[in-house]
Amino acid sequence: MKQALALLASVLTLAACNREPEVDARNASAEEVAEQVADAGGSDSFVRPGKWQSRVQIEEFELPGAPPEAKAAMRDIYKSAQVHESCLTPENAKRPKEDFFAGANKNCRYDHFTMGNGKIDAVMKCTGQGMAQTMAMQGSYSPDAYQMRMSMKADAGAGPPGGMTMTMRVDAKRVGECDAKKG
Repeated sequence: MKQALALLASVLTLAACNREPEVDARNASAEEVAEQVADAGGSDSFVRPGKWQSRVQIEEFELPGAPPEAKAAMRDIYKSAQVHESCLTPENAKRPKEDFFAGANKNCRYDHFTMGNGKIDAVMKCTGQGMAQTMAMQGSYSPDAYQMRMSMKADAGAGPPGGMTMTMRVDAKRVGECDAKKG
């Protein structure tokens, strides 16, 4: 789940301006993807910094082998959409760091990461702690908004049979400038 949210966070760096930059990475690390995104933006900010609001809706969540009570509790948690706000600084918009794309997990690689002409398509695989995760993301973006559908499948070697699958939809938009820092 953390990896899916980290991948989701990377979308903020991809709500690019209406220029024609393109990123096409194959079998790439998160660091290599971050470098390509930064290079594609050049000296300009590749994204519009500011306050972003994202609405995340879990559409499907399966945990085969889990007790019925656990499944029901998970469905209740994800029944309603979660709304999050974040501030993307001008510095982070110009040069995203690799952990923005895959969190702190160094065991993730993109099968592919393509972005251009208002479309994003990526598949990332992560391994570690007896698990293998595959995350896919497809969607569209404009300078101030994006829509994504993400799916994640986790296979736990020692975990529940069948692992876990999840599909979510994300709708995000830039809602203004970041709040002034307090203190």
